[in-house]
Amino acid sequence: MSGKVTPLPRAQDRIERDGGGAAPAPPARPERRDRVGPARWAADLAMGARLAVAGGRESWARTLLTAVGVGLGVGLLLFATSVPHLVSARQDRNNARSYGSSYSNDLKPGPHTLRLGWGHTTFHGTDISGLLLAPEGDKPPVPPGLDRIPAPGEMVVSPALKELLAAGDSGLLRQRLDDKIVGTIGDEGLSGPNELMYYAGVDPEAIAESNARLDHWGNDSPPGELDPILLMLIVVGCVVLLLPVVIFIATAVRFGGERRDRRLAALRLVGADSHMTRRIAAGEALAGAVLGLAVGWGVFLLVRQFIEGITVFDTSFFASDLKPSPALATLIALAVPACAVVVTLFALRGIAIEPLGVVRSATPKRRRLWWRLVLPLLGLALLLPLIGQSGHGSGATYQVAAGAVLMLVGITALLPWLVEAVVQRFGSGPVPWQLATRRLQLSSGSASRAVSGITVAVAGAIAIQMLFAAARHDSTSPTGQDPTRADVSAQVSVDTGAQARDAIARYAHTKGVRQALGLAEASVSDPRSKVKDPSDVPTGNLMVGDCATLKEFARIGDCRDGDVFVTEPGEYDDETYFTKPGARVNLSFDKDYNADRDKPRLWTIPRSAPVVPIKRDPAGGERSGILATPGAFDIADLDNASVQVLLRLDPKVPDAIEYARNTAARLSPQMDIYQLWGTSESKEFQTIERGLFIGASATLLLIGASMIVSMLEQLRDRKKLLSVLVAFGTRRSTLGWSVLWQTAIPVVLGLALSVAGGIALGAILLKLVDEPVAVDWASVTSMTGIGAGVILLVTLVSMGPLWRMMRPEGLRTE
Repeated sequence: MSGKVTPLPRAQDRIERDGGGAAPAPPARPERRDRVGPARWAADLAMGARLAVAGGRESWARTLLTAVGVGLGVGLLLFATSVPHLVSARQDRNNARSYGSSYSNDLKPGPHTLRLGWGHTTFHGTDISGLLLAPEGDKPPVPPGLDRIPAPGEMVVSPALKELLAAGDSGLLRQRLDDKIVGTIGDEGLSGPNELMYYAGVDPEAIAESNARLDHWGNDSPPGELDPILLMLIVVGCVVLLLPVVIFIATAVRFGGERRDRRLAALRLVGADSHMTRRIAAGEALAGAVLGLAVGWGVFLLVRQFIEGITVFDTSFFASDLKPSPALATLIALAVPACAVVVTLFALRGIAIEPLGVVRSATPKRRRLWWRLVLPLLGLALLLPLIGQSGHGSGATYQVAAGAVLMLVGITALLPWLVEAVVQRFGSGPVPWQLATRRLQLSSGSASRAVSGITVAVAGAIAIQMLFAAARHDSTSPTGQDPTRADVSAQVSVDTGAQARDAIARYAHTKGVRQALGLAEASVSDPRSKVKDPSDVPTGNLMVGDCATLKEFARIGDCRDGDVFVTEPGEYDDETYFTKPGARVNLSFDKDYNADRDKPRLWTIPRSAPVVPIKRDPAGGERSGILATPGAFDIADLDNASVQVLLRLDPKVPDAIEYARNTAARLSPQMDIYQLWGTSESKEFQTIERGLFIGASATLLLIGASMIVSMLEQLRDRKKLLSVLVAFGTRRSTLGWSVLWQTAIPVVLGLALSVAGGIALGAILLKLVDEPVAVDWASVTSMTGIGAGVILLVTLVSMGPLWRMMRPEGLRTE
């Protein structure tokens, strides 16, 4: 017997010999990955792209779902890249019209000077900015957005204010701003299209009490440094808002994965090897991502057209300000397709696509935990060294951002492992429970990916809320005002005592005013002073009001009209405090508010005047000096007096405060009236809070829309299975509950993980800014509830498509 071995005939030879026709033969030797060049990659990616757009209805449906999902994320990323230009454009316009560093009390009047007054007011809770302009020469500086200074009695308003004044329910505001409107402020003079602002021309005498003059517009002073905790809020806020977008884009490119893998198995039958099928699959995802870029630009341009009609927290934006950064837009255009290719190759790494099918339904390999723990540990390694440092530079800011990203990504990476570890322990139960848990046991990855975005968002939101609580505490300061004693404080400058009495009477007779406590105040000087410079003569306060009013400024016992009181020295009084019982004071002052010693008007404080302790008034101030009732001192004898009126409003009159503001406008064009509050917040904190609220709203809308798209993709992928179950007699309510359970289990686990991760991240961030660790459980509960509510809403929305997919037509196939 010969030792020669006869080779077996090839499959193609057997087919041709048996008359079976030609069949493609596999390559003689497997193609090695290291021999695949750029040309081969390009050809395979192009083939995948052709299959995505020309592979039939299923391919088109999957490509469109991917494009919509990617497009939503890209649109939000484009808005994010527009933020730097938006902020800088608003800041440039605000700086150009600013007068903070250009006006001066020492500037002498001249042909290029302009006297400035303030006419800010509020209408129905909305602030209205106003400036009163009085030129002192023929070449005054014109603010941006105006072509000339309005003449006295004229007003130039913003388009939004003009529209508000024309509204039917703005009659009280029209009474207050009753000047003739002669034009509108141009865009270059406004921070946003919906800003409420006006410039009014007045006579110089109308704002004579204002010494503010300017000879140019613009703010040249550099911005101050931001508080570390506010900077931390901005950094973490950007991470939290953008990371769910990136995760969703990575999830969107995996839509329809199971059907795609079955199509790839057919390619194996015609000779494609496993590496080639992965490249073709990456080409399909690449086509969907490229189409998603176009959809994202479309979403961005569409929303950009309507952005000027949106106002949030009195903040609006010009459409021209929304310009994506060219460098960042280019990065998005390159990163999104690259992300699609990388994610697809990584997802197919654990799937065996064979000519006869896809090995996916077998018991999956247990997920590894160690590398998922590495990510949050790396984040901790970046954040912990910064604890205890006195200051954080730009490098530390990037380090904080990187640490926060790693911790949040680590939470996302832990979710699939946690879902798998928990559902594997589920056993028997009702039919909907068994359907849901069995599906999760076979394929928990898609369910985990669907809720990964909300998990990251909730974890980040909890960390931000913890920072917000600390930042609000640091940025909120007590005003010393007592809203329980008075609702409104009004300040009016008057020239004579008669005007003071008239101002108090007008407020008292204003509609909606329940009580008006008026205090007329003027300065008195020490006639015994021997100093040469009149401006250095010690001065004090003389305040005139009825007994009810005086008791709001000092701790007075019995009081009758005709009584006089002297307060104890105040916090800032020194040894020159001369207003004591029996002392003589000079009531006369010149036009420069200096004591007039040439024509003194002397008045003696009664020796019987009791000395009383100072009491903080409802507006938060403390006034030391002489307190006199009208029967003891005539208001008409005061020089350069001012009037403070404390108003108690009638809560039964809806627009009581608006009537009071109108009274103030009739008394003084500067309308010095303000509502009393117990605390005040810094402007920086309010700006950051508004920005994060706007970004969080957009991110939450994206997450909800993305989850709806993801849920529809999963239902479409199981359309035939659902129809088969209904055909075998399964009740639709059973399938509906199974879908709810299948969504609820990963959500509950994801929210539990996000609460733990968010509290841990928030605690570390609080330590970075030297704040005590405190958990706001109300905020944690609200954030968790919002996340659960989004999931519940998405599930309810998916019930309609689920019912339609359970029809017998779902059994048809091509």
